[in-house]
Amino acid sequence: MKDKLIEFYNNNSLLINISVSVILILMILIYVVYRKKIHELYKKYKEIINYIIVGVLTTLVSIGSYWLFRFFISNYIILSIISWIIAVAFAYITNRKYVFESKNTNIKDEITKFFGSRLFTLGLEVLLMMLFVSVFKMNDMLSKIILQFVVQVLNYIFSKLFVFKKDKKTTL
Repeated sequence: MKDKLIEFYNNNSLLINISVSVILILMILIYVVYRKKIHELYKKYKEIINYIIVGVLTTLVSIGSYWLFRFFISNYIILSIISWIIAVAFAYITNRKYVFESKNTNIKDEITKFFGSRLFTLGLEVLLMMLFVSVFKMNDMLSKIILQFVVQVLNYIFSKLFVFKKDKKTTL
């Protein structure tokens, strides 16, 4: 597989490089032309946009930590647990600071609620995966993709309404 990818790139490198360059130039032009509108939309949807960005970064942290620890640990279950813990810790810090801009002084309570809600959605995802794959005989990758959207929405709702809710008693 790796050899096929390298061969494909070698045979099409000019086309790939031109395509990437054109896409980047178009993105820059769109930004320059619509800069004011983009800033207005960002202000309006800042929390959701930041949540999506943090979600992508959290996914990269999860995959990256899984890959990194593979050099030291061979058990994929242990690797999955470690990468989940690291990703959730990263998600807590970045959601607190950049998404919900929490000023809660009771960080222990906030962390407990955050990890608890993430454990709940993890459990729900596992149960629904078993239901979709074993009972409904759905493809496991299709089930995983569908459930990722469900889990992301639930994580946002729990974070917004339960973990990082704006409460006068818990803010500075």
